[in-house]
Amino acid sequence: MKNCLMRKTTLLFLLFLLPAGMKVYPEEIHPEEEKTEWDVRELILEHVSDGYDWHITSFGRREIAIPLPVIVKGKESGWHVFSSAKFHHGHDAYQGFSIATEGAYKGRIVESLPSGEEVRPWDFSLTKNAASLLMSSLVLVILILACANWYKKHLGKPENASPKGWVAFVEIVIMSIVNDVIKPCIGKNYKRYTPYLLTIFFFIIINNLLGLVPVFLGGANVTGNIAVTCVLALSTFAIVNIFGTKAYWKEIFWPDVPVWLKAPVPIMPAIEFLGIFTKPFALMIRLFASILSGHALILGLTCMVFLTVRLGVAMNVGMSVFSVILIIFSDFVELLVAYIQAYVFTMLSAVYIGLSQVEAHPVPKPGNRR
Repeated sequence: MKNCLMRKTTLLFLLFLLPAGMKVYPEEIHPEEEKTEWDVRELILEHVSDGYDWHITSFGRREIAIPLPVIVKGKESGWHVFSSAKFHHGHDAYQGFSIATEGAYKGRIVESLPSGEEVRPWDFSLTKNAASLLMSSLVLVILILACANWYKKHLGKPENASPKGWVAFVEIVIMSIVNDVIKPCIGKNYKRYTPYLLTIFFFIIINNLLGLVPVFLGGANVTGNIAVTCVLALSTFAIVNIFGTKAYWKEIFWPDVPVWLKAPVPIMPAIEFLGIFTKPFALMIRLFASILSGHALILGLTCMVFLTVRLGVAMNVGMSVFSVILIIFSDFVELLVAYIQAYVFTMLSAVYIGLSQVEAHPVPKPGNRR
């Protein structure tokens, strides 16, 4: 059963993600590559940004990458579907489309109109981050369904019903998140929101870990992409405000504070209303900044090895050893950060959901007072 599932998953991956196969771009010299100075800032930004192909490695000027499907709707030319290999790693144009090398649309596909103007088309391409999202989601589904399948097989069988290996590890993590985070933060309605909170926890941690893998299947800066963290934060924002209780909204528009703080000038209601939007904003920025800065730090330390070549052999060897030690240390720190950021995002989401589930305190009757 598991082997069959893995074969189907592999086939689906090959058919969907690798439509054009791995591409080796021939060695050519392009004018924009003839630089006398190595721009470290440009290199780091290039590696943490999204792309239309999945770069594997380089041999000299030969680029080995996996092209991804480009789906665009031009302003005048209509729909176009083709492989990103047509761009020749961003150096060539195809059917009037090209990847901008400068300006506001740098790194994005632009369309060249007959007038000479460059505009952004409707872009539905499968980029590197989008492909990584599909893979990580598929990995998450397979891992969780494997655990669910184990419990389904052992349901009602007390003998040998204690999980081992991966299933036991996942159970420990889930029970830790539920008992230590979700249940205390939300309260009696915690079961209603547990599936969502566990999903975002495992989704974030899997993408964080895959982002630390330097070879293919990893290396994408998914959780360091503000668009991804924005969607995650908006999901929590929607759940908090759609399922918030009447008492929650009362505390926002008519909080339990002295009257002069809420009328005639609504000072506290304005602050509380602003807090509706600052909470998801904090979720979005915290995850984005933490992951992006970690990737940039490791790339910067790697660049030190090559930047010190001109300073002599002794300096280069010394700085290389120092850089490698710091990179190894940073990688272990990033492993910890991968878990901490998933934990913090889940915990804060649970806190915000718990605050939205507040109930009005019953007013005691005069006859019941002592």
